[in-house]
Amino acid sequence: MFVSGQVDPFHHLKILPNSDGTITRLRADPHTHPTFDPTLPIPVLTQDTTINQSNKTFARIFLPRPALHNSSTNLPLIVFFHGGGFILFSAATHFFHDACVNLAKDTNSIVVSVDYRLAPEHRLPAAYDDAVEALHWLKSKPHDWLRNHADYSNCYLMGSSAGANIAYHAALRVAAETNSDGINYLEPLKIRGMILSQPFFGATERVPSEVRLAEDPVLAPHVCDVLWDLSLPVGVDREHEYCNPRGGNGGVILERVRELGWRVLVSGCRDDPLVDHQIGLATLVAEKGVPVLTNFSPTGSHGAEVRDPLHQNRLHHLVKHFIAPPPPSIHNLSPQNSA
Repeated sequence: MFVSGQVDPFHHLKILPNSDGTITRLRADPHTHPTFDPTLPIPVLTQDTTINQSNKTFARIFLPRPALHNSSTNLPLIVFFHGGGFILFSAATHFFHDACVNLAKDTNSIVVSVDYRLAPEHRLPAAYDDAVEALHWLKSKPHDWLRNHADYSNCYLMGSSAGANIAYHAALRVAAETNSDGINYLEPLKIRGMILSQPFFGATERVPSEVRLAEDPVLAPHVCDVLWDLSLPVGVDREHEYCNPRGGNGGVILERVRELGWRVLVSGCRDDPLVDHQIGLATLVAEKGVPVLTNFSPTGSHGAEVRDPLHQNRLHHLVKHFIAPPPPSIHNLSPQNSA
């Protein structure tokens, strides 16, 4: 519920609620078509391939052009999940497409951007189901670019905003079903950790950053409330584990993440109303003994790591060094003290 004087969240999100529980999306964000012609002078080639035809899910693969001419070195594999509050956008939305092009180029990695089902037509955990299904699909090396150029032993799950939430919960599912030797049902795909960019989490009680930025023009807390109302399972509140990582048994599974030797990168911006939730997530991960690297810019709003070139470059620099083999020495950092 929003109060008088606050922006109408439905108008802000450019959506209309329908009586049958669906929404009409009024946004006109352009889509970018994949380009896989190697004769074109582009730094990254892109191609779409179907994951689940019934659910209309697909993956967009981003391959750095130099990989076509270098068969001796396989590239790290980043599985990416786009943001949009679980209700908006696509792997083909122009700014997520452009961000993944830059991610593949800047980190010299193959990026697989997963297009998942959106809420409220498909409420959580549908997006988590699609994420895990995408990992099952990936393990069979379903595309020549993956078979010929991807290092399946060096895979990271990455997401932006709600996509980071999806990456986190998909990783927990994988960890819960992986044995003590790290052998799992996804072999030969071997996940090394998570990269969570401005992750979208919350709780019933407002945190100080939400109070401080209550009228944030990008993602005000009452707008987040509507996103959660549209995406969480019917009848649950924001204390549910999908929203609040301290709910449910996520903490127990994080201990399994520690045993597997996975690492976590959490990044964000101090002028994001969700930043204290993001710091809280990093704190929880560190409490469970999982190596976590945190980096929060003193400026920048929610979405800056996708749309703003300076913040995006900073993030990609972090990612490049985080995934580079051999793994860098990462220590548990206090998120409150990180840069």
